[in-house]
Amino acid sequence: MSSEPGLAGRVAVVTGALGTLGPVWADALAAAGAAVVGLDVREGADVIAADVTDRDSLQRALAQIVREHGPPAVLVNNAGIDVPPGASDDASFVRTLEVNVAGVHNATEVFGRAMCDAGRGSIVNIGSLYASIAPIPALYDHIEPPFTKPAAYGASKAAVVNLTRYYARLWGPRGVRVNALSPGGVRGGQDAEFVRKYAERVPLGRMAEPADLVGPLLFLASDASAYVTGIELQVNGGFTA
Repeated sequence: MSSEPGLAGRVAVVTGALGTLGPVWADALAAAGAAVVGLDVREGADVIAADVTDRDSLQRALAQIVREHGPPAVLVNNAGIDVPPGASDDASFVRTLEVNVAGVHNATEVFGRAMCDAGRGSIVNIGSLYASIAPIPALYDHIEPPFTKPAAYGASKAAVVNLTRYYARLWGPRGVRVNALSPGGVRGGQDAEFVRKYAERVPLGRMAEPADLVGPLLFLASDASAYVTGIELQVNGGFTA
């Protein structure tokens, strides 16, 4: 079995393809040779409309993908939302869990079962630094108006890591590997003071760049990790060391 992160001839599905990191995953998979299909609730070029909270829409997307490209071999569960800063109402909390946890469950069930039928596949669930630690209020205390980072996002990503372990054990015997990739803070328009304070807490001294995530994704998606399942690969510059 090849140990190189090549994906030529494989169909890869990325949920939340129009989100902040969706293009990072899609471009990396395409560069490795995969036929990439993006899913998103928003309309956009080269994506299939699908909502991870609506399993019927995922089933329709799967049927279209199989018809046009073949059965999926890679799934990146990227779709997710965060609660707006300062929001702490029950509806926001529940909606975050619905998208980030139930949505991962739905996409895993729909596309993962197709992989089980084919006898192979790799599922990569996108977690977060906040799956492992609580938000640090001091990172945000310079922002006006003041706010507290809500609990829902971290709680949802911790659940995603546990779902990862569950499906890794359940579907390993059927040839399907399931792992989580949990990025730390990724540089992307944050204010300079936040970047400074965040970087001070990272042993490598900086926030992640999108390119830092490519190698870890391809490792988990490809045969380079053929004997790896059920793990959370933390890509955070040592923040949690």
